[in-house]
Amino acid sequence: MLCPTHQTPFVLTKNRLAMLISGCFALQSAVWAQNTDATLAPVQVQSSRNSVLGEAGTASEGVVTQQQLDARTVYRPGELLEAVPGLIVSQHSGEGKANQFYLRGFNLDHGTDLRTTIDGMLVNQRSHSHGQGWTDVNFLIPELASLLDYRKGPFYAAEGDFSTAGAVNVKYANSLEQGIASLGVGQNGYKRTLLADSPTWRDGKLLYALEWMHNDGPFTVGDNYRKRNGVLRYSEGSEGNGFNVTLMGYSAKWHATDQIPLRAVQAGTLGRFDSVDQTSGGESSRYSVSGAWRQSTGSSASQVNAYLVRSRLDLFSNFTYFLDSPANGDQFAQPDRRMTAGVHASHSWSSSLLGRTSENTVGVQFQNDNISNGLYSSVARQIISTTRADRIVERSLGLYVENTTQWAEKFRSVAGARVDNFNFKVNSNISANSGNVSASKASPKLNLIFGPWNSTEFYASNGLGFHSNDARGTTLTQDPKTGNPADKVPPLVRSKGLELGVRTEAVKGLQSALSVYQLDFDSELIFQGDAGTTRAGRASRRTGFEFSNYYKPYRWLTVDADISFAKARFRNNDPVGDRVPGAVEGVASVALAVDGLGPYFGALQLRYFGPRPLLENNSVRSKSTATMNGRIGYKFSPKLKLELEGFNLTNRRDSAIDYYYTSQLRGETAPVADIHFHPIETRSFRLTLVANF
Repeated sequence: MLCPTHQTPFVLTKNRLAMLISGCFALQSAVWAQNTDATLAPVQVQSSRNSVLGEAGTASEGVVTQQQLDARTVYRPGELLEAVPGLIVSQHSGEGKANQFYLRGFNLDHGTDLRTTIDGMLVNQRSHSHGQGWTDVNFLIPELASLLDYRKGPFYAAEGDFSTAGAVNVKYANSLEQGIASLGVGQNGYKRTLLADSPTWRDGKLLYALEWMHNDGPFTVGDNYRKRNGVLRYSEGSEGNGFNVTLMGYSAKWHATDQIPLRAVQAGTLGRFDSVDQTSGGESSRYSVSGAWRQSTGSSASQVNAYLVRSRLDLFSNFTYFLDSPANGDQFAQPDRRMTAGVHASHSWSSSLLGRTSENTVGVQFQNDNISNGLYSSVARQIISTTRADRIVERSLGLYVENTTQWAEKFRSVAGARVDNFNFKVNSNISANSGNVSASKASPKLNLIFGPWNSTEFYASNGLGFHSNDARGTTLTQDPKTGNPADKVPPLVRSKGLELGVRTEAVKGLQSALSVYQLDFDSELIFQGDAGTTRAGRASRRTGFEFSNYYKPYRWLTVDADISFAKARFRNNDPVGDRVPGAVEGVASVALAVDGLGPYFGALQLRYFGPRPLLENNSVRSKSTATMNGRIGYKFSPKLKLELEGFNLTNRRDSAIDYYYTSQLRGETAPVADIHFHPIETRSFRLTLVANF
């Protein structure tokens, strides 16, 4: 039997049969205890985290439900993804820019190896002007998120490009239990309004959401972040049998306070929230139409997701100040225009394999990107020269198969494989950098699951994966800045993963998972957006562990506690050192949520982001960052509540991100190698009134 939500087999074991029988007796006893003419009141059973015991293929996958997402206090939409254990979401520039991500020993830049989908649409943008796999989730509306599921490692046939560190999928609701009218105000120029509802229309639901937001942050020159966002969806049917069609629109403008040199702050010439170039920033927009169709029976399930996305970005940055151009400064522009079309279709069916219960899945993923982007020198957002300008067509086709077989009561396997083919076509203003390249990768995967014994399962996983490189690097022969010869890079880079894990629910109310892993990359490919080049880095290895816990000791209290550690090293010898600069090491978080204590509710979150090497020889390291966020609320009635949210409650003076590189300030006679940092926001509060209708 197929579960229509997760498309995975439901096996009726002895334990589950006993649970069904005991549930039937309990229901019958309740009926006998009532007058025969009485009507039983409906009973709802909810959990803030779904159990995946008996369904998961590894210890490092999970599902976070809407109830748990609602309990999180997030400064920016991307922080909703920190519900994934071990994931850090940061920012080193203005609020409209894509976030910086860290997971499993990776500095993922703006999303290179974290495959992110929202409502079935891949968010990672390939061959982007600023960074490969650019993942801008600022269009995410947290109130519409009904489910978040995550997977880590190259162990899943359905996850392709960018998924080696992990894959996160945020699902939007087809309908809301009740309408939402929200008004928020706060310090540092924060204002937000949201109106959302899903009335019945024709034979289905018509969901709409309108969001407007403004925020300055604590910076000397405010972000002046202005966001307009909207969703319109029509849906019919159920999760297992139905369809939806969705329109989304998002636009934003902002000023950016990029990272600043530590030496200037220590000398008193710059404040922590000052900027060197006060004209950096950008504007972006994203418009999409998408659709999903699902059909399932007792023994099969089919689904199709298709989307068309038009996106635009104008980004102006200055990281080195007056290093390259003492007269005009080093600001550069990175415009990106693209139209992305994608389709993901799969079919699953139950069968018998050697007399054993088995489920098979076949799927196809297609994506086509038509891209126009470039790199330009600019002054105060006015372009003065061209470094490179490119037209790119990038097309990929992925085919995958997966088989899940219950070989014995306490042993099952999930075996899969995928084949991906990429085609890159680059038409550059520098003819020597134009060309066509094709490449393919086959990626087998195998997961072995043992148990459960006493509500405990054990996992062993092995798999191959990959990530694509920027298309411009695959055809590069001439450095666009210097004119010197340049080396091409491989279109697709192989990754390999091993993982052992255990998941248990042996203690009542407690869900725990422990995994130890090893991840190898054949090359740490680096796109240098401000130079317009791509270079192949050294082969690397990451080993580490993750330990996540969800505990509900009482009806009114939930506790999330996660800790992870990773060791990232280059695999070949080099006198410069073997550390991977910026690679995250230790991460820990604790989140408490209280609800059901009369009209009051609240939450408290502590996040620790450990120190990181900033150079290969580990001679320069970042400091750790720790933040505490929380909220408290009061329900005036079932349809009206007031929330007070607080961020960085201890008012720490930590960094959101640290880099080490060479820059030159105006007045300096020579370049200086230094730590450059972006500060976390000061303590601030936001007050939100929410009315349901």
